[in-house]
Amino acid sequence: MSTFERYLTVWVALCIVLGIALGHFFPAFFQAVGSAEIARVNLPVAVLIWLMIIPMLAKIDFAALGKVREHWRGIGVTLFINWAIKPFSMALLGWLFIGWLFRPYLPADQIDSYIAGLILLAAAPCTAMVFVWSNLSNGEPHFTLSQVALNDVIMVFAFAPLVGLLLGLSAITVPWETLVLSVLLYIVVPVIVAQLIRRNVLSAGGEPALGTLLGRLQPLSLLALLTTLILLFGFQGEQILNQPLIIAMLAVPILIQVYFNSGLAYLLNRAAGEAHCVAAPSALIGASNFFELAVAAAISLFGFHSGAALATVVGVLIEVPVMLSVVKIVNASRGWYEAGGAVRGRIQAKVRV
Repeated sequence: MSTFERYLTVWVALCIVLGIALGHFFPAFFQAVGSAEIARVNLPVAVLIWLMIIPMLAKIDFAALGKVREHWRGIGVTLFINWAIKPFSMALLGWLFIGWLFRPYLPADQIDSYIAGLILLAAAPCTAMVFVWSNLSNGEPHFTLSQVALNDVIMVFAFAPLVGLLLGLSAITVPWETLVLSVLLYIVVPVIVAQLIRRNVLSAGGEPALGTLLGRLQPLSLLALLTTLILLFGFQGEQILNQPLIIAMLAVPILIQVYFNSGLAYLLNRAAGEAHCVAAPSALIGASNFFELAVAAAISLFGFHSGAALATVVGVLIEVPVMLSVVKIVNASRGWYEAGGAVRGRIQAKVRV
């Protein structure tokens, strides 16, 4: 890693502070940028996400996607965490902390709305940002792409009934335009652009030319991440400054569920004998959230100034710093992970073959 990448957590913290400060002192500018959206998908943020993930997607050789079948254990673990554990664990943590422990310190009329926001946050697995986390943890790119695509397909059919079940509603209005457009902007378009770039560069200069280009694009990818943070926190700066205690209490169940789900996915992959390059992105996908969809759903269901909307904003607030800490944990524990009996046995078996 370069010196800049090594201190990424520091730059993230500085950008969060800068974004909140700029949002406080220049609200009109951020309102104008925030209003540049279609179906609640912010277009400037979408462009920045393209800059973040296109270099990572350009590394993927689609001809090798068939090899992802070797990692069926990792796919099974991630699907189990995303759809059978995470939404229900968040509902339990929301009830425990917001509905019980912190209830005396929160507005009584917003308790249920806060819990609903937490559930919305956990019910949709992350899409675009996962490519960043996978890249930072040296994750297997074909596995990451396949897992994200599979989650997107499931989300189209499962998001509404799952949230409706957990919220106790007979029907729920899903912002379908937001969901479909987000998948197109954050997955389909970047994949097409990245593969066109890859094909043209390989045809012109081969693998050395592609490696040189990717090396040049990597800093741009990280700068786009930091700029995205400034915008996101600029959009929400006033809410964060006006309600710091409530935000701190809402952050508690989110933090617990991130570390719980990432840790569980990591351990299950180790027990199954999956490679570390799959277990790392599996843990990260299992823990992160599709906060763009969660915010849009919370606003459409409960209103812009509701407790649900604020709870999803807290997810945005802590997503990047917390996921960076998970990246650091899985990277630092690679030696311990690969010393596991099941993992070591599979590695030795491959060596003998």
